[in-house]
Amino acid sequence: MADTPQVVELTRDNFAETINDHPFAVVDFWAPWCAPCRAFAPVFAAASARYPDIRFAKVNTEDQQELAGHFNIRSIPTLMIFRDNVIVFAEAGALPASALDQVLAAAKALDMEAVRREMAAQAEAPAAEGS
Repeated sequence: MADTPQVVELTRDNFAETINDHPFAVVDFWAPWCAPCRAFAPVFAAASARYPDIRFAKVNTEDQQELAGHFNIRSIPTLMIFRDNVIVFAEAGALPASALDQVLAAAKALDMEAVRREMAAQAEAPAAEGS
């Protein structure tokens, strides 16, 4: 096994460069005092070894309160999946390994062009309602 960690620790300073330059990233928002977070950590780390093409990263919400606030994290653990800088999944709660695999497979299967079209349509809808 390589000496470099499979899971990247994110901070305000490295978040954008770590996530923006990767087409598929999974971020675990956690805190050291959170028992479900600690229970989920080995599941997350094991998934990072199974999916080397996906960037796995963690945000310690105690140390990175600004990031947690930016992403509106209200409970932990919260898992977010970014595809091409678009959040395609965000859910609180620790997942068992099988559920994490299912979520990753679903996110990987997304047609990002369709996602962008849907986002554009949603952005236009409030403007149309207001006229």
